[in-house]
Amino acid sequence: QVQLVESGGGLVQPGGSLRLSCAGSGITFRLSSIGWYRQAPGKQREMVAWISRTGITNYVDSVKGRCTISRDNAKNTVNLQLNSLKPEDTAVYYCNFVPPRPDDWGQGTQVTVSS
Repeated sequence: QVQLVESGGGLVQPGGSLRLSCAGSGITFRLSSIGWYRQAPGKQREMVAWISRTGITNYVDSVKGRCTISRDNAKNTVNLQLNSLKPEDTAVYYCNFVPPRPDDWGQGTQVTVSS
């Protein structure tokens, strides 16, 4: 089991930005595709973006153009830059492997977009 720790969430006004960070451990993390997922109140968890071990990125349509996922394998981190945030981006954000491993869900980090 790999420990994944999310950080960087917070309360931000519409149009604002946040940078989320996912810290992993070990060679498995560095050699794997990692995704950011989110779960809004009353909704199912969904993938937001993912990045392959070689840096290929993919985004869900609702965040394309507003979101950048990146990774630093030397630091075992995967970051998610969120810009032009909207109230509908409010959710708990998680990182996990792609596909996600049930035992590796962390606590997540809360993102709240509100004026």
